[in-house]
Amino acid sequence: MRLITLFCAMLFATTATAEDTRTVTDDTGVEITIPVNPQRIISGHDLPITIPMIELGIFPIGSHGRGETVDEAFIRGSASLTGVDFDNSDISWVGNRPIDVELIAALDPDLIITTTWQPADVDQLRQIAPTFVVDFATRDEWSIYDLLADLTGQAGELDLLKRRYEVQLEAIKNEIDTANITVSTIHAYDGQLFAYNPYGTIGKVLVDAGFDRPDLIERIGLNESEEFTAELLPEFDGDFIITTHRSSGGDTPDAVRGYFEAVVPGYCDLLHACREGQMYILSRAEAAATSYNALIQTAYTLRSIIGGSDFTPLAR
Repeated sequence: MRLITLFCAMLFATTATAEDTRTVTDDTGVEITIPVNPQRIISGHDLPITIPMIELGIFPIGSHGRGETVDEAFIRGSASLTGVDFDNSDISWVGNRPIDVELIAALDPDLIITTTWQPADVDQLRQIAPTFVVDFATRDEWSIYDLLADLTGQAGELDLLKRRYEVQLEAIKNEIDTANITVSTIHAYDGQLFAYNPYGTIGKVLVDAGFDRPDLIERIGLNESEEFTAELLPEFDGDFIITTHRSSGGDTPDAVRGYFEAVVPGYCDLLHACREGQMYILSRAEAAATSYNALIQTAYTLRSIIGGSDFTPLAR
């Protein structure tokens, strides 16, 4: 009898725990009731939600992904950053833009996390499961980790990721006089110059490590981008220039050089960093992703590029 009573008590406790909920407010101001320990999560965007979830040790049951069919679908940047993609995990592809409401409903989720960028009808998603909408226009993109850790109870994993990044930052500060080195992040594409403030993992490392940046970049609104006319290119010069190529889209470093040449013929002669071989073109998948693994890789890359060899400073 005591064993039966104990078993019933344990069963009740397990059921009660599984049904525990709490109320949170999403970034659009909507209050939603979510499980305390969600187990079946849908991600509405691969780069800023799915990859951070995987790095926190959370595997969604379904995710937004690139491509138009299940056979060509992939989680952009995830294979190189986490080793995880649709083809080697139990994560189901639930569409691109928009994500497919019917595919999501068939997976029976207990929580959906999506963004204001995702065009799927939020009211329809809310009919399937509690839906938390993230608005990156009102939050720093890296705060998604704190949000996901809170929603899923993975604070310990986040502490480890932050610690790994802090170790790289301290190494940069110990080895490099960051305040007296100007690093620019300028981009060219389709006949236009443009810059972001900051710029993915590159921008975050530069800011966190205390590097100097061109005034034109500093004046751009936080988490915003601007286009610039060709005659302003020399104002983006620095001791170093870092730009990127979209390898997942078939771009190469040579293609990026071509983009700059199309905007400003002879651009390299106008830029100290380029003339001195101090302009670097990194893969965008790692250099612009919202990913702690990418952040740590980028910090080490910049530490090696800038601190690992002699360079010719820009005349000031």
